[in-house]
Amino acid sequence: MAMNQMETVRQWLAKADHVVALTGAGISAESGVPIFRGAGGLWQQHRPEDLATPEAFARNPRLVWEWYDWRRARVAAAVPNPAHLALVTLERSSSHFTLITQNVDGLHDRAGSRHVLKLHGDLWQLRCTGCGNESHNTDVPLLELPPRCSCGGILRPAVVWFGEALSGKVLRAASEAAVQSQVFLVIGTSALVQPAASLPLLAGQNGARVVEINRERTALSAHTDISICGAAGELLPQLVAD
Repeated sequence: MAMNQMETVRQWLAKADHVVALTGAGISAESGVPIFRGAGGLWQQHRPEDLATPEAFARNPRLVWEWYDWRRARVAAAVPNPAHLALVTLERSSSHFTLITQNVDGLHDRAGSRHVLKLHGDLWQLRCTGCGNESHNTDVPLLELPPRCSCGGILRPAVVWFGEALSGKVLRAASEAAVQSQVFLVIGTSALVQPAASLPLLAGQNGARVVEINRERTALSAHTDISICGAAGELLPQLVAD
């Protein structure tokens, strides 16, 4: 990694009025959160793709909730790392800052980020399959599996499952932020999953400087202005340091 790349990005961030950051599983992995497809242990006999679907929930809501209860416990034991905290610093120092995440673990909220666009929902929000009401719940473990709403309906995690559409409102806000951005940071994501993968390209097409920070090069790397390989927890604090 060339130090002049880091200094260039620091200068871009200092001059930019609109900054956007898109984060993925890599930033949470540095906090010890297992990546989606690395459940292991108890869940080796189940593929996440077979559990995180409306069909699986309709078929066996208790089994799906046992997996999510396990995931919630793992996430609850994790703490925000220096990369999460650096993004809070960047938000406070930027005129206009938008944080877009593909993660559902809530670590950005716990770090202190105030306005987070959650493309794939939130593990700590529960939505009733009956009345549609949503509520915040941080109980670990949950007292009842599957949990139920006061109306009697079964609650589900308010996350986007395979086969479900992203929130149109959230996606529109993310796209608008990408178009308006002057610097677009892509952190800890392979940027392969659509529609999130299109956001840095949209930013670049509208004149933004696109900067990738990831442990290894990705399919996006060739489409960025600068791609820096390394741990986000080490690199981001350097980019936002006074």
